[in-house]
Amino acid sequence: MKLIIKFLKKIIPKKVLNLRHFFYAWFGAFVCRHPSEKLFVIGVTGTSGKSSTVYFATRLLAAAGFRVGALSTIEFYINGESRLNDKKMTMVGKMFIQKYLRRMLRAGCEVAIIETTSEGALQHRHKFINYDMVALTNLYPEHIEAHGGFENYKAAKLAIFKYVAGCKRKNKRNVTIGKTAIVNAECKYKEEFLGFNFDKKIIFGQGGNYAPINLTSDKAGLRFTIGEHQFSAPMYGEYNIGNLTAAIAVARHFGVAWEKIKNIVAGFANVPGRMEFIPEAEKFGIKIIVDYAFEPGAMGELYKVVKLLTPKRVIHVFGATGGGRDRDRRFVLGDFAGRKADICIVTNEDPYDDDPMVIIKEVAAAAAGGGKILDENLFIEPDRRQAIKKAIDLAATGDLILLTGKGSEQAIVSKSELIPWDDRRIAREILTLK
Repeated sequence: MKLIIKFLKKIIPKKVLNLRHFFYAWFGAFVCRHPSEKLFVIGVTGTSGKSSTVYFATRLLAAAGFRVGALSTIEFYINGESRLNDKKMTMVGKMFIQKYLRRMLRAGCEVAIIETTSEGALQHRHKFINYDMVALTNLYPEHIEAHGGFENYKAAKLAIFKYVAGCKRKNKRNVTIGKTAIVNAECKYKEEFLGFNFDKKIIFGQGGNYAPINLTSDKAGLRFTIGEHQFSAPMYGEYNIGNLTAAIAVARHFGVAWEKIKNIVAGFANVPGRMEFIPEAEKFGIKIIVDYAFEPGAMGELYKVVKLLTPKRVIHVFGATGGGRDRDRRFVLGDFAGRKADICIVTNEDPYDDDPMVIIKEVAAAAAGGGKILDENLFIEPDRRQAIKKAIDLAATGDLILLTGKGSEQAIVSKSELIPWDDRRIAREILTLK
């Protein structure tokens, strides 16, 4: 049966295949009695930073007293209760989103925040969800092979904005509820996203309504100023200032006071699986960071943090995803790590239907091109657990280990099979045996 399904997927056009997702979106909304009609729904899209922005906005609103639900790559969150996303999919199909929105309602939630992807939009997974607000974190050429090019990728993002702008509805007093767009001022395509018929348009980032200035990123964390309001957060990654600013714009839209936002942000730590330290490594005199970085931009930001930490050596465990997801990225990541890390250990990540060894060898070849020598400071270890173990065994006092590509994800996808996984758990298990 699986072979027949695979064959049919190859010969039937994607647009036709995606009609089943449209049906599930409609049927899910019907069966669950259109829960989004009774929630204030926020969609967050963009090339990167979506999950972190959802996470920060959720915590900001919850700490400010709102009852919030959220669906993202990181977690499924309902009114203070969270579980990690173990589906290896951001916008889960088969009525999952509608069912969760109904659960949010039953838990008394007022606000739902949904990480909304371009791939999910192509598959109609956002349909029959009545969004009230949509935010764009950024947009640049990534994830484009699945879309057939950047213009198609951008068009999918624009379609989300167009859909939200058209989600008109009225409240109990028969007054039309306005639609809001929040867009990054530093996105070169911002005018296209703001060109739809939104009732309110908010711009964050340099040149926007919420423009962070006096940006500082050091060992103590992040500091920045918006207007006359100074913020600090004990977290790493200067890029998080943009994610925090977008979340702050959401909180201000809900009327949360500046002083309250400032106090909440001061208690934020890094998002799970995003620049997350494994504290158990410290007693061995080493540091381990688990990060989701799987594309060049995020990898570059990660290494800015590495520079702040001034380790003796950097041991980098990484791979590249498969399934036709931007094959060129393998060579860029391999070359980058080959130049930046002291030791590269190339391993399996998410091969999907691709041959994992083909991916691994291509990444390793690029790392060799970046200056690494096989079996000297470049190692190939297909077993990801063994790759992490090798990194820990090689590490000496003062070294930093980077585990990238998975973050807090709870599975590896191989030939459409979900293999339970968590880089953080595996690292801790190996450390306990050290």
